[in-house]
Amino acid sequence: METIKLINAVLTALFFLCYAYQFVYVPAGLPRQRHRDTPPSGRRYAVLISARNEEKVIGNLLASIRSQTYDPSLVEIFVVADNCTDGTARVAAAAGAHVFERFDLSRIGKGYALQYLLDRIDRSRFDGFFVFDADNVLDEGYIAAMDQTFSEGYPIVTSYRNSKNYGDNWISAGYALWFLRESRYLNGARMRLGTSCAVSGTGFLFSRAVIEETGGWNFFLLTEDIEFTVHHVCAGNKIGFCENAVLYDEQPVTFRQSWRQRLRWARGYLQVFRKYGAELLRGIFHGSFGCFDMAMNIMPAAVLSVVGIAVNGAALVLSLSHGAAAATVLRSAAELLGSTYLTLFAIGAITTVTEWRHIYTSDLKKILYAFTFPLFMLTYIPISLTALFTRDLTWKPIEHNRAIALDQIRLQNRKSA
Repeated sequence: METIKLINAVLTALFFLCYAYQFVYVPAGLPRQRHRDTPPSGRRYAVLISARNEEKVIGNLLASIRSQTYDPSLVEIFVVADNCTDGTARVAAAAGAHVFERFDLSRIGKGYALQYLLDRIDRSRFDGFFVFDADNVLDEGYIAAMDQTFSEGYPIVTSYRNSKNYGDNWISAGYALWFLRESRYLNGARMRLGTSCAVSGTGFLFSRAVIEETGGWNFFLLTEDIEFTVHHVCAGNKIGFCENAVLYDEQPVTFRQSWRQRLRWARGYLQVFRKYGAELLRGIFHGSFGCFDMAMNIMPAAVLSVVGIAVNGAALVLSLSHGAAAATVLRSAAELLGSTYLTLFAIGAITTVTEWRHIYTSDLKKILYAFTFPLFMLTYIPISLTALFTRDLTWKPIEHNRAIALDQIRLQNRKSA
């Protein structure tokens, strides 16, 4: 079965060719001294929150917004209670937010909710718009820090994404460690190297000009954040990153929830590539590194993983059907799997070490979950395979129960030690 060894070697080489440039991101993304504070700009900001049955957690987000060091008179909060059957609207209104209730079961998803909200706001009153999920909690200086980066001329700015519940189990830790890595070694490095960053789900800011350019929020695919990112990278808009603006969100803790959410993401990546693939390729041929970077982040890993499964699975079946020993195929597949585990472990371990003080759980769990991180990431392989053959996939909300304030998040290191 030398052919299988050769194919696996080729797949490994293709992975390296696609992602070798990210090795440069590691030293570029290493933590550095924070830049000096500059006076606030005095810009007016609207905060946009899409909430679906989030009465348990939205109060903590609104409290953290009200506790910002940025002038509160310049920040206005708007909540769309999207198809809610609980007290989300009541809790948000009691906290001083402007609340709009939306009931539409034919157009389901965060993209539609944001469009609904933006259509009901006098956008001309604001210089920029923040987007948060209802389970988020913000550091006190979040808006002030984002305002500084926004003032540097970036039309879109994303932030440092941390987690409320890193230490719950290997699933929540897998998510959290990936987002920490994405913040530090993808967006942080991109920012320092002068290329475009990427919006990741929640915790971002865009200018009024950006939303007027697109005529509102017109991003409705399963991964509206990636669609928004790719659209603007293709249009030549550079997305900035503010490492001093820290946001905490809640990660799923059950594999069933995680599977459903990541299946939606994987299917969404395929949708985005189908819609923007040609534009990304044109941008690459015209010398846009940002287009290349975004293309690598939404497509090759999933495709190469699925090809690897298909080839090794077919080879194993053929070897057994012809009475040949399957040991060679299994050995080759194990070597490929082992090298992938070690690569992912290195990624997780480096992130764990450099972000150690930003990970709010016990030291023992920080070490343990660096070893389980590759297992979490490897579960993307069957998820990606399933996404290829799943057509009728719709957005479904993830239940959030972790009602925790900022000071409680920071105490978790000592409590779980």
